[in-house]
Amino acid sequence: MADDVKIFGMPAESGRWLLIIIGTIIELCLGAVYAYSIISVPLKKIFTAPIADGGYGLTVSAMEMSLPYIASLAFFALTMPLVGKYIEKYGPRKVGMLGGVIVGLGWILGSTATSPTMLMILYGVIAGIGVGIAYNCPITTAARWFPDKRGLAVGLTLLGFGFSAFITGKMSDILSASFGGVFASMKILGIAFLILIVILSMTLVFPPAGWCPLGWKPPAAAAGGKKSDYTRDEMSKNRAFYGLWICYVIGALAGLMAIGVAKPAGLEVAANAGIAEADITVALTNLVLPFAFCNAVGRPIFGTLTDKLTPPRTAILSYVIIIAASLLMYTNPASITMYTIAFAALWLCLGGWLAIAPAATATYFGTKDYARNYGLVFTAYGVGAIIGNLMAGAAKDTLGGYVNVFPYVAVLAAVGIVVAIVMVKPPKPT
Repeated sequence: MADDVKIFGMPAESGRWLLIIIGTIIELCLGAVYAYSIISVPLKKIFTAPIADGGYGLTVSAMEMSLPYIASLAFFALTMPLVGKYIEKYGPRKVGMLGGVIVGLGWILGSTATSPTMLMILYGVIAGIGVGIAYNCPITTAARWFPDKRGLAVGLTLLGFGFSAFITGKMSDILSASFGGVFASMKILGIAFLILIVILSMTLVFPPAGWCPLGWKPPAAAAGGKKSDYTRDEMSKNRAFYGLWICYVIGALAGLMAIGVAKPAGLEVAANAGIAEADITVALTNLVLPFAFCNAVGRPIFGTLTDKLTPPRTAILSYVIIIAASLLMYTNPASITMYTIAFAALWLCLGGWLAIAPAATATYFGTKDYARNYGLVFTAYGVGAIIGNLMAGAAKDTLGGYVNVFPYVAVLAAVGIVVAIVMVKPPKPT
């Protein structure tokens, strides 16, 4: 059968790599949610500018401006579990196309917002739902076509999502300067995302049942009657699922917090060092490039490590890095160099968890019901996003600085190590 299967007219072993490239581009469009911290600055200026100057004359708090970001991540995570069965039923092509339309509409409608609340609904909720619908389509496709290199394939597919913050942020700046502001750039990006995701999703297809790469055979079933494929209901009764979910929450909250407070935390460190905001703000904005790069490469790196080291060992490695980064930040509150190293490491580990979790889900629970299974596991991402941002805000408001949140992050990472050792193991038969 393997000899007869073609992708884009090529043998499947070669053509399947084109699906990785296509999936990476789709995820790059979807990952624009990470660029919100960049577009939120000009958006806030418009909302707060006097009406006479073309603004809306609103009084807007930092928390209000964070709501669209939180909403987009929350609805992204909430939608994922609901979509898995439809990917299995209708295929990744149709579901991906639907998600692309909704993502594009979210950005286009968001360009008409006149307040943070309106932006939260039009951009945060609608675009977040669209991302949740489309996100798992390229991942599931990659997992099906690469049973022999599942972690690497998923990691490479998700590379686009991680690198999107820099690319989309830069594109937004260029489009804003060329076409009259941030709302114009949002509309253009929305149209582009809609077209790209819909067209590229048309190429997503699962392999025929029973297909395997030439020269590769599925691992023999383990002794003791262990299953290779679990339904969502079966997975949810396994201790391994709860261990993976808890570990994912901890990994996600550390990374998403680092994304959400990267610039204000950097300004805080600069102030501690006696550096004026005007002298450091451009440099902090430019750090989005190396941070996004770390977030992007974390996916294939940790995906490959998951293949080679097993999921729990890779999880433990990520927690060791998170602990080291957290302690580095807490003990060097006035060092821009240490801030850069620590945040690069945290962004790297977030990218890592977005490869560890899907690869572990497929490894432990199989690929037959993978879309639904990973959709349930992915709810941990949304919980982590909410907890991480709330922790950062509480540290700033009640403890006097973002730097004070990092001891708590380190403690949670230590808890994650224990959970990975005790609970993240090949599942027992139900």
